[in-house]
Parts: sequence; C-alpha cells; structure tokens
Amino acid sequence: MSPASNPPQKPLRIASVNVNGIRAAYKRGMQDWLDGRDIDILCLQEVRAPDAVLRTLLGEGWHILHTEAEAKGRAGVAVASRQQPTATRTTIGDSYFDTSGRWVEADFDVNGAHLTVVSAYVHSGEVGTQKQDDKYRFLDAMATRLPQLRDGADHAVVMGDLNVGHTRLDIRNWKGNIRNAGFLPEERAYFDRFFSDDCGFVDVARHLAGDVDGPYTWWSWRGKAFDNDTGWRIDYQLATRALATSAVTSDVDRAPSWDTRFSDHAPLVVDYQI
Repeated sequence: MSPASNPPQKPLRIASVNVNGIRAAYKRGMQDWLDGRDIDILCLQEVRAPDAVLRTLLGEGWHILHTEAEAKGRAGVAVASRQQPTATRTTIGDSYFDTSGRWVEADFDVNGAHLTVVSAYVHSGEVGTQKQDDKYRFLDAMATRLPQLRDGADHAVVMGDLNVGHTRLDIRNWKGNIRNAGFLPEERAYFDRFFSDDCGFVDVARHLAGDVDGPYTWWSWRGKAFDNDTGWRIDYQLATRALATSAVTSDVDRAPSWDTRFSDHAPLVVDYQI
C-alpha cells in the first residue's frame, strides 16, 4: 500500500471541563455527554470528591491521575486517559500548593512523540484578600513551570479552569468587571506572558476561533446568564506552538438549554493531529 493511500490517523481528542463536583455532574447527566464524545484524554477540575468516588463514576477503561485538596469538598483535579501515562506528577513546583488539589501532570507517548498534559485549576480570587494573593502566587508558579514544560517535552498542553478572561472578547460584560477578580489588568498580564516568547504557549481555542466574542465556557447559574449567553471564557487549552499548529478543531460543548447543563462550565474539546 502506498503512503498516499494510507488513511489519516485519528486525531487525539483532549477535553477539559470544570465539573463543579463530579457527583453532582453525574446526577445531571455528565455520563451521557462523555459516552458520545470518544475522548482520549479527559482533564477535570473541581472534582470535589474522594479518589474512590471518581474512579467508580468514570468506570472501567480509564487510567486516572487525581489529586484531592486537603480541604474536603474543595478543588481537586484529574487527568483520565485511555492509554497509560509514562510518568505523572502532582505538584506545580511551589510546595505551598502541594495539598491544594490544583495541578497534575501526565506524560504520554503519542505516535513516538512525548506529550505532557496538565489539568489545572487556578484560584477564583477576590480583590484585597488572601484568595487573591494565593491566585497571584499560583500564576507566578505557572509562569515558572510553563517554560520548563515547553523545554521538557516534544509537546505540552496546560488546560483547565484558569479563572481569567484574557481579553475583552472573553467576557460579555467586560466593562462591569474591569475591577473584579478574573479580569484585573494584573491577572491578564500573566496571560500576555504565557503567550509570549518567554513561555511560548498558544491559546488554542482563540487561535482557531479568531477575533470573535467567546465562545464562552462559563455562565452563572443565576438569572438568565446562560439563556442570554452572558458568559466568560475562562477555560483554556494552552499548547506549545508546534502542538497548537496540529489542532484541527476546538469546540465548546454548550448544553442545549439551561436545565440540561451538568455544570456551570461547558467542556472544551480539541482535536490534535499529532
């Protein structure tokens, strides 16, 4: 068979979603979404459940890397994959966050290439409080870790609920949030750095969508935010440049209606042709 007649390999499908509590998400129908998406690597944030509960809910056929927060019922991140990782890590590099349940890394061999996948959950923050101080410290740790990931693998992708809208295109009501956590100029400056030569990452969803509003990934449960698409784009897949060029599709799996949502976040699903 000639090379030209070989069918193209199936893209690697990677999904990220803040489940806002894995037990609640499953009660609201998360399994139906997962069953229909043929996902190879699934990154979760705000698992907020013991490891045994997560494994029971996801069921057979997944290799699961999960770190819980020391504070029960808070945070928790995971990487679930159909293939077994070649290595895993559960810290970002600053010991202050070792028990916070906010960062996990898994390495994979994909068609001979070394791929590092990170599931991350950045603090929501609150101006003038310790929560905001912790958020800046975590973003500082990310700014240190990202270049190391870029230089340590053929490809790397850091994804999750990063709790910052980078530009005005990422928040419907940006004018009303300019002084609020999630859209502070100081927070957004970190993302400028992440996407600069200093760190060398690309915002995959924005790269593929272009200069359009959204597509948003989070809407408040309250009022008509979901119905009116008054949302925030705070869930990302940040990929190293070579990996970003291999991304062929990026989709936000927005529920068809308010009452069919399994979380206040929608999954972000990207196909990479590595």
